[in-house]
Amino acid sequence: MSLVVQKYGGSSVGDTDRIRRVAERIVRSKEAGHDVVVVVSAMGDTTDDLLAKAQELTPLPEPREMDLLLTAGERISMSLLAIAVNAMGHKAASYTGSQAGIITDTEHGKAKIVDVRPGRIREALDEGSVVIVAGFQGVSTTYDVTTLGRGGSDTTAVALAAAVEADYCEIYTDVEGIYTADPRIVPNARKLDAVSFEEMLELAASGARVLQLRSVEYARRQNVPLVVRSSFNDEPGTWIKEGTDMEDAIISGVAHDDGEAKVTIVNVPDKPGVASRIFRSVADEGINVDMIVQNVSHDGRTDMSFTVPVADLPRLRALADHLVPEIEADSYTVDEGIAKISLVGAGMRSHPGVAADMFDVLAEEGINIEMISTSSIRISCVIRSDDIEKAVRAIHAKFELAGTEDVSA
Repeated sequence: MSLVVQKYGGSSVGDTDRIRRVAERIVRSKEAGHDVVVVVSAMGDTTDDLLAKAQELTPLPEPREMDLLLTAGERISMSLLAIAVNAMGHKAASYTGSQAGIITDTEHGKAKIVDVRPGRIREALDEGSVVIVAGFQGVSTTYDVTTLGRGGSDTTAVALAAAVEADYCEIYTDVEGIYTADPRIVPNARKLDAVSFEEMLELAASGARVLQLRSVEYARRQNVPLVVRSSFNDEPGTWIKEGTDMEDAIISGVAHDDGEAKVTIVNVPDKPGVASRIFRSVADEGINVDMIVQNVSHDGRTDMSFTVPVADLPRLRALADHLVPEIEADSYTVDEGIAKISLVGAGMRSHPGVAADMFDVLAEEGINIEMISTSSIRISCVIRSDDIEKAVRAIHAKFELAGTEDVSA
């Protein structure tokens, strides 16, 4: 008998009809002889609706109270799903993140898991129950309710799969797997049968929203095989694991991210310690920096640009208002009209010229590159957000990543 962890996203449990269909899928797994642990997200747009209500009261709600508020969505989903499974004649037990033993640090809104104590889950499995856990949440080392950040239910599922030594973790969503590009932009994008953890990490970091980046990092560290599947059909999905036969293509996919902004600190003193002062202050605010570019120095002064998530701009602006005069810079600017496009593929290591081909395509389309960053298997460019769909389609075509069918039909 195998032990499987299944995670269902918000679109999969968006209403009671969909919850019933998810319950039927869980029951089929149980009747096939599997022990099943399920992790659920909040129904549909519940989290966004709760966040909007809080922001009607204040633009910067107190983080502890926000975590208490936002975890309500997953608790509703877990309870309704447990009710549905029980109604089908199979015993189910639902647990909040804290009841399930998800222990986190004390960072509200972006807490990290520091331990998983799955005693209650193991007891319920031994009793023959389907275990249903609220995703996205845990309890801190100081006994406060915490949330794991956007997409945190993926991380909950992977952490539980590692803790209970599951055979694999299924991530059910509204797409059939990992594609060579966003099918909404490239209708003939091809579904991949398998990708490595390394490639999936780069895709997730570059804007592919199918999996939360931290969940992939956790899965690689704990060697938890993942499979991304649709909750609306029985297609096989995409496996993410090591030790599998990877496809021969140089490029695995094109990812894009239009959720970042470019911040430029103008006329910064070009001397030791200034960059450290800037980015230590940003890090202390819990703001993730992606790409960084420092211009050539003139007369001992330079401009420094970096990208951050748009969602972090209120905190970044508050920080910059006092940081800029402290470091004796002139000013700062924020540009929200950018997007990032990335090519990802392990085959790049042994194939020179990939970057040149990518830059050629953008030039042919009349698209200007504002920033560039690379790793051994990724090339990323910042361009204007108005050009992102055109860029994705052109690069996807240049590297012949298309499948034979229109997946958007």
